[in-house]
Amino acid sequence: MADAPLYGKVEEVLASEIARGDYQAGDRLPSEDELLARFGVSRITVRRAVQNLTQRGIVEIRRGLGTFVLAPRFSHELTRLTGFVEDMNTQGRKASARVISQSEVAASVGVARHLGISRGTRVIRIERVRLADSIPMSFDETYLPLEIGREIVRNDLRVMPIFTLLEEKYGVPLIEAEYSLEAATASAHVAEALSVPEGSPIFRIERTSFTTDGKPIDYEMLSYRGDLIRFVTRLARHSKTEASQPKVPPSLRRR
Repeated sequence: MADAPLYGKVEEVLASEIARGDYQAGDRLPSEDELLARFGVSRITVRRAVQNLTQRGIVEIRRGLGTFVLAPRFSHELTRLTGFVEDMNTQGRKASARVISQSEVAASVGVARHLGISRGTRVIRIERVRLADSIPMSFDETYLPLEIGREIVRNDLRVMPIFTLLEEKYGVPLIEAEYSLEAATASAHVAEALSVPEGSPIFRIERTSFTTDGKPIDYEMLSYRGDLIRFVTRLARHSKTEASQPKVPPSLRRR
């Protein structure tokens, strides 16, 4: 570090202080003038250091307000079917949930298609905010077939994960799921739930989970904060023969 440029030294000191918890997520860093006085460097040096921290995703500059520490990004591996609580436990984070609503609704065309039912069939819809260490991470809109859904909402969904209830309390094994992931921006409803500005970047995931005999049992639209999570997977290279074989969706893999 002795040969590092001045802005690099300032950058690493601040990054180290953030890493050891001197500054928590959401804290405002000292002002530019305060950093100038502390480090005894030029204004351009301080600005370059802060700019680098911003590019690294450690802080963000809020115009007119200052520079704020960002929560660390979470990595979510798309290699197996897991629930939010399982993902957070793996990373040593405390998971919790806030229930926004739960009601019986008529299935839209999209919901009906994913659950393998007729349009207008009554289903249970559940809206929750999922939190990690009390930080809102995702807004989940879940649809369940009416019979099992009525059982699920009898439980305290602030502390009980739906996947756990399905498998351990109601004996519904989860075998596989179909994922669809795309970049999007937060609607007013989602933004309010996640405590971010409307239009903020999010990852939108549609996930349909299947039980035995390829029966869809749970359809979700998940909106993850784009500033707090990244998705990771590992892909195998298939032979040309395998690649040419048509893929059959789980919903069609029936007896």
